[in-house]
Amino acid sequence: MKTIDAIVEGGKATPGPPLAPALAPMGVNIGQVVAKINEMTKDFSGMKVPVKVHVDPKTKSFTVEVGSPPTAEIIKKEAGIEKGAGNREAPAGNLTIEKAVAIAKSKRNSLGKELRETLKEVLGSCVSMGVTVNGRNAREAIKEVNEGKHDSLLKG
Repeated sequence: MKTIDAIVEGGKATPGPPLAPALAPMGVNIGQVVAKINEMTKDFSGMKVPVKVHVDPKTKSFTVEVGSPPTAEIIKKEAGIEKGAGNREAPAGNLTIEKAVAIAKSKRNSLGKELRETLKEVLGSCVSMGVTVNGRNAREAIKEVNEGKHDSLLKG
């Protein structure tokens, strides 16, 4: 088995780079691989998604494994922004604490940490990107998580 790692836009992989140059020498049907990737990543439309294509060069069979989009990509989608704030003076966008918790829950399986820690990582990404949480600096939300003010959201 050979594995090809690539990052594609959710639901919009094409039979060109980065997939075709890596898959063509293996003799696999690139159109079928692209169709499978697009089907599996359609829920991540507008986000960059890591994918792994496992190919058996002898049988030309393949499987596709879709990873979780980077936290920043999910934040951008949820906040409805194209990119984070460059100058940090004006916020790039805003998330509710509930959406931040939902992002943390989706990332927890890939990071394997406690939900509280994963939520603080998501909020830290918000700080870096200039995204506010409930209209305030995300650092305040991190402080509130440390104080236990959002524990009710972390249950379940």
